[in-house]
Amino acid sequence: MAEQNADDFLDSLAEMEAEEFGEKEPTEEELEADELETIRAERDEFKDRFLRALADAENSRKRSDRDRREAENYGGSKLSRDMLPVYDNLVRAVEAMKGDDEGASDALREGIELTLKELLHVFKKHGIQPILPEVGDKFDPQEHQAMFEAPVPGTKSGEIIQVSATGFMLHDRLLRPAQVGVSSTPG
Repeated sequence: MAEQNADDFLDSLAEMEAEEFGEKEPTEEELEADELETIRAERDEFKDRFLRALADAENSRKRSDRDRREAENYGGSKLSRDMLPVYDNLVRAVEAMKGDDEGASDALREGIELTLKELLHVFKKHGIQPILPEVGDKFDPQEHQAMFEAPVPGTKSGEIIQVSATGFMLHDRLLRPAQVGVSSTPG
């Protein structure tokens, strides 16, 4: 009984303190409103997370599409670059045979020319385009590499005076610049 009186006394004391400080037990409606507000906050947080995840997935898809396109277009650039000396050697062989008048070399020259044409056809098929500057063209550092510079009368500074090697582009990327001689200001 003394215990019950002590508990009643403590309960009444707690009620008096709550009344004195303006505290009171929250009602069921207030509890439901707080719970509803908590649920709304969680919903908003999950919605934000979902939208961020969706945007991240879309960015990943775009990035993988771009990487796939680059791999398709430029994946063979190393092989392409390695094939350029083959082209150069075939061109040299055709040039060397032009001065030869023997009938036996006609068939060989024709075979080399056909091989060169087929190589150019394969290059074109895979997006490799030759850069073919001509003597008198303006030097373009984006496509040409100056191998030497010499003053040549009758030319302007920056004009191509000799083409040493053909350059090549792979789609919109430079595989190898055309190697050229450039005129300096004639003295």
